[in-house]
Amino acid sequence: MNEVIQQRLEQYAPTNAQEEERALKEIIQDIALYALWRAQFFKVAAFQGGTSLRILHGLQRFSEDLDFILQEPSPEFDWSKYLQRLSAVLQEYGIESEALPLGRMDKAIRVAVIKDNSIVNQLNLAFYRGHPGRKLQIKLEIDINPPAGSGFDYTYLDFPTDFEVCHQDLSSNFALKIYALLCRGYLKGRDWYDFSWYIRKRVSPNLRHLKSALVQAGPWKGQDGLIVDLAWLKGVLAEKIDGVDWQHATSDVSPFLKAGEKQTLKLWSTRFFHEKVARLG
Repeated sequence: MNEVIQQRLEQYAPTNAQEEERALKEIIQDIALYALWRAQFFKVAAFQGGTSLRILHGLQRFSEDLDFILQEPSPEFDWSKYLQRLSAVLQEYGIESEALPLGRMDKAIRVAVIKDNSIVNQLNLAFYRGHPGRKLQIKLEIDINPPAGSGFDYTYLDFPTDFEVCHQDLSSNFALKIYALLCRGYLKGRDWYDFSWYIRKRVSPNLRHLKSALVQAGPWKGQDGLIVDLAWLKGVLAEKIDGVDWQHATSDVSPFLKAGEKQTLKLWSTRFFHEKVARLG
């Protein structure tokens, strides 16, 4: 086992099997980002989504996937050349993983997956005992036809060593989170947790980017004349909130939170989120 990973795991100080597994997934996510930087991935792509909020901005919830968008649309994008380099870098850290593309090349969201059981074979981990074939799995997704109008930032990270990540700015990331809230075909409590976090951080959504996403796909597809301003947005979010089963929403997000954060879920209600929307600016 590479000492860098061992020391990182000790910093997490996991106290149960769930925390062990989560810590190892986060460590692999970090090294995967570094590997993608070495593969020149961030010259064409940008990090976004919940995992980017955790790694770059301190969001206090676990996020399973690594999500990206291309900086410019490209139907020719192929994970394969980046995954080969990613696997080689993971191997430098003692991670003998499989990294392979999944799904069809005609989809706007291109998916890849990292599968690994080499770490758990090297450590005496509670979540692994009795499951010799168990593998850690991390999904990578990239939108190869992202909506127009995103802003980008660059951040330096220092684990496993210094490197740089291109990512969506918070305003644009928030816009896509609102798009998910309005257009996702099922309830995902993690969306509402992130929404609350953005409001608490006083982030304003990139409305141009949001409109581009809304008219590209979903209930407002093709409605180029749609006026997406704060008044419109507060109205449609209020309608959405009135239809949410908050007990279901809290049960979805609870497994991804630490004990202290779970206490805040007791506040979740229609009234609570209407107050959040009122603060949107």
